[in-house]
Amino acid sequence: MDFQLTEDQRALRDGVRDLLEGRFDRTALRAAVDASERAGAAALDRELWRELGAAGFFSLTLPEADGGVGLRLPEAVLAFEEAGRVLLPGPLVATFLAAGEIPGAASGDVMVTAADGPLVAWLDEADVVRGDVAGAVPARSVDPLTPLHRLPAGASRPEGGVSLDGVSPGGASLGGASRDDAGALLTAAEQLGSAARTTEMAVQYARERAQFGQLIGSFQAVKHLCAQMLVRAEIARAAVYAAAVTGDPLEVCGAKLLADDAAVRNARDCLQVHGGMGFTWEADVHLHLKRAWVRAGAGRSAGDAEEALAAAL
Repeated sequence: MDFQLTEDQRALRDGVRDLLEGRFDRTALRAAVDASERAGAAALDRELWRELGAAGFFSLTLPEADGGVGLRLPEAVLAFEEAGRVLLPGPLVATFLAAGEIPGAASGDVMVTAADGPLVAWLDEADVVRGDVAGAVPARSVDPLTPLHRLPAGASRPEGGVSLDGVSPGGASLGGASRDDAGALLTAAEQLGSAARTTEMAVQYARERAQFGQLIGSFQAVKHLCAQMLVRAEIARAAVYAAAVTGDPLEVCGAKLLADDAAVRNARDCLQVHGGMGFTWEADVHLHLKRAWVRAGAGRSAGDAEEALAAAL
């Protein structure tokens, strides 16, 4: 079987990467972080959100007859992987899943968020909130670009996961996956993008940083760290891509587990490769680690995924 990306899929991936690198590069990322620190809260770039909508980011899996791009879940995974690479902020998954149901979501004119487990991201900025968020209180977020609210203890979302209002998908092609599975998989894709990016960052730094008269990339310990990062990212990639094709709930559970692990552990190892520089605010490593922590705690938890996989054995 051929598991390589098609020419159209590579073109889509490259197009999304070019769009995001041109519109939300490192300078824009650091400006957003600095602005959130000054203001005490992150603010969504509405112009960028509309540009994403105009580019078809939120309507990738909507039928062309409904104004969408007419692609499938695997293509959406590729787009969300690129968003994860650049740490694009905002409730991307919730807005994507609302496209075709909530007017303005597909075009990026409306920003949608949803209760995701015990937390709600971007509640104050959202135009539409899906689910019961009564009693939600602000919670301190480790990620400066993901403002959070916490739901009251004991609050639970209805069966069906991210679909909190009982509305079925508006014709979106999710490849047989439920809305909850699709949401978990797209979050896993973001984690995959971050894991791949921190691998690149570690390798690049190891090629440039000299210590004891030679590049640190020549040290065996550093080589092993970088190799382990690559292995984690590629195993997670295989799992995420496979789950996108099959839509199997158990494969989605496995993909989320592997992608969460790769994103968090790769960010930690990238920090280790950077040494003392990695602990500074000026380095971007901590931003990937903090976002990976937040994504890992969103939606389907590791415990839920592990229980589902164990029950299937």
